[in-house]
Amino acid sequence: MGTPELISPRSPRVVAARRLARRNFRVKERRFIAEGPQAVREAIEHRTAGEPTLVELFATVEAAVRHSEIIEAALAAGVRVHHATDETVADISQTVTPQGLVGVCRFLDTPFEEILAGRPRLVAVLAHVRDPGNAGTVLRCADAAGADAVVLTDASVDLYNPKSVRASVGSLFHLPVAVGVPVEQAVRGLQGAGARILAADGAGEKDLDDELDQGAMGGPTAWIFGNEAWGLPEETRALADAVVRVPIHGKAESLNLATAAAVCLYASARAQRASGGCRSVTSS
Repeated sequence: MGTPELISPRSPRVVAARRLARRNFRVKERRFIAEGPQAVREAIEHRTAGEPTLVELFATVEAAVRHSEIIEAALAAGVRVHHATDETVADISQTVTPQGLVGVCRFLDTPFEEILAGRPRLVAVLAHVRDPGNAGTVLRCADAAGADAVVLTDASVDLYNPKSVRASVGSLFHLPVAVGVPVEQAVRGLQGAGARILAADGAGEKDLDDELDQGAMGGPTAWIFGNEAWGLPEETRALADAVVRVPIHGKAESLNLATAAAVCLYASARAQRASGGCRSVTSS
C-alpha cells in the first residue's frame, strides 16, 4: 500500500494541485480539490467510471495522525498519499482555516440524459445561481431531502469551484449532478421524464402551503431556483408549469436562496412520502 512521504512545497505535484484553484486548469485536467475529512472520506468511497474518484491526497502530519483511518483507507484504495507541511496544505486549499486534508479528485458529473433515464422523482435545477457557496449549500439540501439529482445550468456557477465543494460538505459525492445544461433543455427533458416543473420565486402566483394542502406536490417534481439577487428571469418562469412562492408568515422581507430551496425540497419530499409516513431526520 505504500507509506506517505513528506513532499516538497515546490514539487510538481503540489504545483499542479495548487493550479486547480483556477477553473481553466480544472477543466483542462478534469480534476478538482476536495478538502476536509468529510469530503475526503466520501471521495475515497466514491467511484468515477469504475475507479476511485480520489486520485491524490495531501495531509499534514497532525491530520494524518488524527484521521489515521482516512489515510489507511486511501492507501488501501491505491490513492497516492503525501505528508505535507501546514503551509503547503493551506496553499493548496487556499482557505483561512484549512483542516489538514486536501484531495485531488476526478470530475464526477453525470450526463443529463443518464439522469433522465432514471425517471427522477425530485430534482433541484440551479438556474442562474452565481454564488458558489449557495450552489454547494443547495446541493447539500437536495441530498438531505432525498432528491434524485441536481442540475446546474450553463448560466450557473462552476460545480467544482472550491467554495461550492466545501459548502456541499460531501454531498457532491452522494447524488448525480449534471452541469452545463441550457435551462430550456433541462426543463423540456425533465418534463419529458414525467416531472412537474415548479419555479421558486417570491412573487409566484401560487402559494407553497396551498399546493401542499391541495395535494398537488406528491408527484415527480423538479424545482428551478434562480439568481440570489434577482431571482428568475421571465423567460425561465414561463417554462415552468407553475411559479410558487414560499409564504412569509412573519415580518422578514424574504428568504435567502439556500433557505428557500430547503423549504421547497423538503415540502416535495414530505408530500411524496406522505403515503408511507414521515421519516425522522434526527436520531433519538
